[in-house]
Amino acid sequence: MLKKRLVGVVTIRNGWAVQSFGYRRYLPLGKPEILIENLDRWGADEILVQCIDRSVNGAGPDFDLLERIGRIGVSTPLIYVGGIRDAVDAVRSVKLGADRVAVDAILRDCPEQLVKISKELGAQALIADLPVRLEGDCLRWLDYRNRREEALSGSILNVLEPRCVSEVMLSDWSHEGSPQSFDEALVNAFPLADMPLIVFGGLSTAAQMQRLLERSQVVAAAVGNFLSYEEHAIQTFKRALKGISLRPAVYSTHGY
Repeated sequence: MLKKRLVGVVTIRNGWAVQSFGYRRYLPLGKPEILIENLDRWGADEILVQCIDRSVNGAGPDFDLLERIGRIGVSTPLIYVGGIRDAVDAVRSVKLGADRVAVDAILRDCPEQLVKISKELGAQALIADLPVRLEGDCLRWLDYRNRREEALSGSILNVLEPRCVSEVMLSDWSHEGSPQSFDEALVNAFPLADMPLIVFGGLSTAAQMQRLLERSQVVAAAVGNFLSYEEHAIQTFKRALKGISLRPAVYSTHGY
């Protein structure tokens, strides 16, 4: 397995891929399948598909989207997040083509489901998605559904600590969409020092990614908006990341 990864993130709202700015303002990008296919062709190490309105609307996972992605036949490992309510949803998402799933809302609503999903799929297939920001020395955990925050408490950390998840996605939600703005202090403040981290939100430069990926705890850098500004952004980032073991960037013109 690669030691470090560059994850391409596709954010979906109302069925369309969007550029998101702090999860408050959105610009349409088009059909999510097109963006996913491009990330697959251009050498992302993983693709994370996040449907940000599923839990808000109580709609459950977007199984139709997963079926459409499955028909594309992407070869890049796929992470799905959005609307997963229980182990049944998680297992079905994997059967429809997701290699792994990430969960957020059920960490608050019914953390016991985290343990059930881990038993069904294995910890390697499960990621905890934590949208956070730093307030003083305290990590504040955002609930997207009502925009309320609470301290990242011992109760949820106690669920994560036995390693029923393989990784935590530490999302700097307040800086998401703003260039070079990921708050690197979030990594220092995260209390589970041996938990592998995917960092996301405001990552826009190779220098910034380099600093984070050189940390032993950070196993992946996830980038969303800033892969949309330039056609070959993944290749550009990979060429600039010196000394970081990544899958070689590729490009195929087949069918285009």
